[in-house]
Amino acid sequence: MNTRITQMLGIKYPIIQGGMAWVAEHHLAAAVSEAGGLGLIGGANAPGEVVREEIRKAKELTEKPFGVNVMLLSPYAEDVARVVVEEGIKVVTTGAGNPEKYMDMWKEAGIKVIPVVASVALARRMEKYGADAVVAEGMESGGHIGEATTMTLVPQVKDAVSIPVIAAGGIGDGRGLAAAFMLGAEAVQVGTRFVVAEESIVHDNYKQRVIKAKDIDSAVTGRSHGHPIRCLRNKMTREYLKLEQEGKSFEELEYLTLGALRRAVQEGDVQEGTVMAGQIAGMIDKELSCKEIIDEMMDQAVKLLKR
Repeated sequence: MNTRITQMLGIKYPIIQGGMAWVAEHHLAAAVSEAGGLGLIGGANAPGEVVREEIRKAKELTEKPFGVNVMLLSPYAEDVARVVVEEGIKVVTTGAGNPEKYMDMWKEAGIKVIPVVASVALARRMEKYGADAVVAEGMESGGHIGEATTMTLVPQVKDAVSIPVIAAGGIGDGRGLAAAFMLGAEAVQVGTRFVVAEESIVHDNYKQRVIKAKDIDSAVTGRSHGHPIRCLRNKMTREYLKLEQEGKSFEELEYLTLGALRRAVQEGDVQEGTVMAGQIAGMIDKELSCKEIIDEMMDQAVKLLKR
């Protein structure tokens, strides 16, 4: 399945792993890249030197291409932006902001820059400022979300830009991959499915919560303050939504979730922690290796696209 994305990134399959905070570290990134996709190390709120260490550990595990996701709202974003240049990273995805201030530095270093966008307007702006591709992420995805669905966003972004479009949000099997191609995408970004990969360092409680999730278990918190986040329902989301309905301030609600994602991922607290996951969690029923996940997706997609 040869596309402009596979050619640009030097990967075998048009599958990119999401740069999920506390989840996308060197083991997962290397395993996805070894399986023929593009693994990503999630910069999240980590200092530049922590990201540098993760990059070097990934290089010990794979000689295949992998990238780094730079979270632009992080207080360390500028440090991470320099580290990816110094460490010879060839592809960067960005989230939670506008990467324009780093674009010249990255382009001079030969880095492919792929911002995550949730609107046509931002996709056009990113193309104007030199992005090599964009990830059009629908609201079905886990974590921070926009308002448009993947089904509606991807074709509109495809029609608006000439650079390649990567679809994200609600994609976890070959059916989703095939559908994304029909909408005009040239690759997909997958998050939740890789959270439960064998190589993922996520606590088993978190993995089992995703595996046991039903189709109705997805919740969105933070809509009233303009910071919607999709996760799985638990004690924390019920309390958050109750306080949100009572009109509590953004600061009060933020205090409730302080460190909650780390607690869920690392300590396995799936009641008081934030279990970020996309709406496809209800489709995921087992833990597989990254190679098994990618092979299964590709086999299913190819069969569908050949019909």
